[in-house]
Amino acid sequence: MLLLLLALIAVHFPAGDTKDAFQGPISFHVIQISSFANSTWVKYQGSGWLGDLQIHDWDSNSGTATFLKPWSKGNFSDEEVSHVVELFRIYIFAFIREMKADVNALRIEYPFEIQGIGGCQLHSGGAIVSFLRGALGGLDFVSFKNSSCVPAPEGGSRAQKVCTLLAPYKDIFHTVEKLLYETCPRYLLGVLEAGKADLQRQVKPEAWLSSGPSPGPGRLQLVCHVSGFHPKPVWVTWMRGEQEQKDTQRGDVLPNADETWYLRVTLDVAAGEAAGLSCRVQHSSLGGQDIVLHWGHSISTGWIILAIIVSCLIFFLCFALWIFRHLSYQSIL
Repeated sequence: MLLLLLALIAVHFPAGDTKDAFQGPISFHVIQISSFANSTWVKYQGSGWLGDLQIHDWDSNSGTATFLKPWSKGNFSDEEVSHVVELFRIYIFAFIREMKADVNALRIEYPFEIQGIGGCQLHSGGAIVSFLRGALGGLDFVSFKNSSCVPAPEGGSRAQKVCTLLAPYKDIFHTVEKLLYETCPRYLLGVLEAGKADLQRQVKPEAWLSSGPSPGPGRLQLVCHVSGFHPKPVWVTWMRGEQEQKDTQRGDVLPNADETWYLRVTLDVAAGEAAGLSCRVQHSSLGGQDIVLHWGHSISTGWIILAIIVSCLIFFLCFALWIFRHLSYQSIL
C-alpha cells in the first residue's frame, strides 16, 4: 500500500517571508532508488537535496538519516526530525515488503529498479508546488492528481493495477498529503532561512581559454573554462563581436570539491576564423561586469597577478642589491 509514494501530487501552498530572499525556483526533494536483484537481495538508496546541494543521506544499514550541513534540520525541533525519520524508516521497510509480495501480481520480473522523487519547490511568485512521482526502470509509472491515481501510459496494465490497489487506502493518502502540503513547505522555508548565509554566498568565477583536440584538418576546437563560481546558474558562450555563436557546445556544470562549480564550453571553427572570437561569462557574483576573454591574447587573472608580484620582487631585489653595493663602496672610501 505504501506504493503511494511513487505517485505525483502537485498543489499550491502559500509561502512565508523567506521567499523574498530567494528568486526561485528552488526545491527540497527526497530521492529514492530501490534495486531488487531477486527475492532476497534488495539495495535501497535515499538522499535529500536542496536544489543541487545534497543535505541529507540515508544509511541503509542503520536505518537513520545523516545531516550533511549544520543547518540541514531547518527550524524543525529534534522531536519533529525524529518523527519524520521514523516515518521514513517504517515506509522503507513496508515498501520493500510490499514490493516483494506484489511482484507476481504486478508481473514484474527480477531484476528491476524503482525510482522515486518527492518534495516541494518554491517559485519566484511565492507559491510552493509539492510533488511526488515515481518510475519503474526509468519510465514514468503512476501519478496522483486531484486525489486520484492516474497510471502513466508507459506503465501499462501494471500501473493500472497499482492504482486499483491504492484506491482503498485513504489513510495513506491523508498521511502523504500532510507531508507534502504542510511538512515539506514548512521545512523548505525553514531550511532556506537556516542556510541562507551558505546558500546565498557569491563566489566569482575564474576563466581561461585553451585549445582542445583538433576536430579535423584545418579546424580548431576552442575551449572556454569557467571554474570556482557559486551559485550554480551561469551564462557562458562564444561570441564574435556581439553575435552569439550558435555552434557553441556547453558541457555539464560539474561540482568542485569546495562546493563551487566548473563549466567547459567549446566551439569548433576553421583555423582561419578563430581571430576575433571571444568567450563571455555572466554570473551573479560579477555585479554586471562580464568576463570577456579574446582568443589569441587571453591571459588569466592569476597569471597577471603572478607577473605583477614577480616584477615587484625583481625590482625590490635589484634596489636592495644597489643599496648594498653603494653602502659597501662608501665604506671602502
